[in-house]
Amino acid sequence: MLCLALLLSSGAAHGARPTERSKQKAAAELQRAGLQQKLTALKRDISQTESAKDDAADTLAESELAISNANRALRDLAQEQSETSVKLNALGKEHRELTATVEKQKGQLSKLLREQYVAGNEDRMKLLLSGDNPNRINRDLQLMAYVSQAQARLLESLRANLLAVEKNQADVQNAKDELEEIAQEERDQKVVLEQEKARRASMLANLSQRLVAKRKEAGNVERDEQRMGNLVDKLAKLIEEQAAAAAAEKKRQQLLAEQRAAAKAAAAAKAAEEKRERLLAARAKVEAQAQARALAERERLAREQQSKSGKIKPQTPAPVPVPVPVPAPAPVPAPPVKLDPIDNVEPPQIARVEPKPEPKPEPRPEPKPEPEAARPTLAPAPPDGAFASLKGQLRAPVSGRVAARFGSKRGDGPTWKGVFIKTGEGSEVHAVAAGRVVFSDWMRGFGNLIIVDHGGQYMSIYGNNQSLLKRAGDSVRSGDAIASAGNSGGNEESGLYFELRHQGRAFDPATWVKF
Repeated sequence: MLCLALLLSSGAAHGARPTERSKQKAAAELQRAGLQQKLTALKRDISQTESAKDDAADTLAESELAISNANRALRDLAQEQSETSVKLNALGKEHRELTATVEKQKGQLSKLLREQYVAGNEDRMKLLLSGDNPNRINRDLQLMAYVSQAQARLLESLRANLLAVEKNQADVQNAKDELEEIAQEERDQKVVLEQEKARRASMLANLSQRLVAKRKEAGNVERDEQRMGNLVDKLAKLIEEQAAAAAAEKKRQQLLAEQRAAAKAAAAAKAAEEKRERLLAARAKVEAQAQARALAERERLAREQQSKSGKIKPQTPAPVPVPVPVPAPAPVPAPPVKLDPIDNVEPPQIARVEPKPEPKPEPRPEPKPEPEAARPTLAPAPPDGAFASLKGQLRAPVSGRVAARFGSKRGDGPTWKGVFIKTGEGSEVHAVAAGRVVFSDWMRGFGNLIIVDHGGQYMSIYGNNQSLLKRAGDSVRSGDAIASAGNSGGNEESGLYFELRHQGRAFDPATWVKF
């Protein structure tokens, strides 16, 4: 609660001017909310079968988790501060370069204007009407055009650089605000860390006898192991559900892509068929018009031939009077056909008809995905077989001495399912291989616990940490710092509890890790 209050007060102090960093941070927290909700429910399911006050170490849970969160926040803030400082230095260098460029361009522009003033700023129209040598006038006009173009380019470049300077100043101010925001958050987190450390020390002093008694109970160790087994089984189920959901989403996207491609192909085929039909119709129309013109031309020629044959009189060799033959009745002329003037001098031709532009089909709106509840998401799973190929090559997760080995007896209780490595409080704990964090929280019997999934149903487990530096859903590479060692969960000594599991069952890490 104290941590939340300090964070709220920090947010209120900077609420007047939110930075890009605060917006990105809020978006990242929103993305993690779904997965954290799922893991919290999973953890609650495991605890339902046990008494809420069954273990004295539970009293330390809130304080140890707060210490872990404060340490992780301080580490993240230090990284952000370093990156922001580098960004601020780069912006400062850019500002100096832009300022020097602007001053240089201002000097060039001032020089151009001064020279133009000294030259008299001769007007083009006055130059044309001066009656001077035309060659000189042409040369002077060309020079004046060059000067004007140079001035325009210089002004445009100067305007662009001034805008860049203005943007640079805004970026510098934003970076300074981010540094101030980070510094305030660091101060708040340090206050939280000191208070939680003092609170934990006080509770440890009051609970020391009860914690020692609990550690000696064989049944308590067995319950811790059973709790771990239940957690691993539920995480495996969650991973399977995530993989099934990812496969279903991939299949759905492929189906949508196929449907879009089929619809696009159908639309293209329909458009091509419509275009072909339009071309056929246009061709038929052109042919019909050509046939009509040809028919009209033949009829006209026939009428002319008939007209000529009706006017020619027969020639007689002698002036013998011959009765004038009665001319046959002239055929009734066909109704005149209106022809284009070009048809009187050129043979009929098939006109070229340009096809009408094909109407573009209206783009169909993309189907919007149906709104669904926030779905917990993990980072992409490592490829199967990648972890198995590293057998015997893994480096120890932390520097220290192996105090308990896999299979050795735990007092009067069951055997160890992993190894315990003694090391100083705060020592960095590294991921033994690449993977994704599937659990990062406090758990009874193991304190601050982080579990990494390596694919192929392999998991590595890191317990009793002072701080958890990675969150559930994060991807990790081999050797990445994921936690810092400690004695959370009521452990007597500072160190790291480490397990390797395959298909939910613990196996000896000594054949895989070089301790």
